[in-house]
Amino acid sequence: MKRLQNRIAESGWLLPSVAVVGIASAAISLLGHLTSLEEWASLLCFAMSAYMMVEMSNANALLRVRSRMVTSTFVMLSVSAGFLVGPIPPVLTQLSFVAAALILFTTYQDKRSVGRTFYSFLFVGLASCTFVQTFFLIPVLWVLMATQLQSLSWRTWAASVLGVATPYWLMLPWLVLEGDFTLWTAHARRLVTFAQPFSYAGISVGQVAVFAFTMLLCVVGMVHFWSRSYEDKIRIRLLYGFFSTMSLLCGLLLVVQPQHFATLMRLLLVFASPLVAHFFTHTSSRLTNVCFVLAIAVAIGIAALNLLGPSVAI
Repeated sequence: MKRLQNRIAESGWLLPSVAVVGIASAAISLLGHLTSLEEWASLLCFAMSAYMMVEMSNANALLRVRSRMVTSTFVMLSVSAGFLVGPIPPVLTQLSFVAAALILFTTYQDKRSVGRTFYSFLFVGLASCTFVQTFFLIPVLWVLMATQLQSLSWRTWAASVLGVATPYWLMLPWLVLEGDFTLWTAHARRLVTFAQPFSYAGISVGQVAVFAFTMLLCVVGMVHFWSRSYEDKIRIRLLYGFFSTMSLLCGLLLVVQPQHFATLMRLLLVFASPLVAHFFTHTSSRLTNVCFVLAIAVAIGIAALNLLGPSVAI
């Protein structure tokens, strides 16, 4: 029996409707910043991330039915967090990771995919230029290549190292010509500089709300998927294993080092959205239908809190 959540998930109007909500949210965020090039550039980067989420869902058949639920969930959670516009570095980090995952998933069970692995980690390297803590995620990506994508070999590992290093090699001639390496050394120093763990002084109530809401939906989606994983193909199970691991890792890092909220929360949305979308698309009980409607209401409420309300620290 198809309920409201299933009809919405499979509707061709879902993504256009969510896009309208996103445009309205962006318009509110841009009020007073209409001449800010950075704000408009961040909106363009977010639109590119959303488009690549569509491609990721389509290319990998993340859902068993024709649906735009993955991208719609990504956009709606981003609206709730007020992430459609903002500072450029976190948005570029998110865009780079979406592009990296999109390419990396094409290497599934192909240990000779040196070129695609290189380009995937080239985007990881670009992400590290805007968020140097990305280097802590690279060993996890290698483990996931070995266990989930089954594409890790000495050749693909070497290609990944070269890919990450390439952006820095390209910057090296400019630094040599300038004769000033302080930019590079300052960037590297941030990698080993840690703020006090669990320090939430600068975190607002709205940020706590969107993190708790996203993690709750993510964990529920995770539990549902793995309890019914036999209904999906092996490849899909492995990809969702990738999403589950990265979601939990981003959530853990965010709890420990909340000063990186703007970036880590954006990464969490990338990896949590397929899990949440899978749950709402492939369940059809009366309880999950109520939860779906309630989740939409909560998402709108948190969006209003982050977009219109004052930034009140906890």
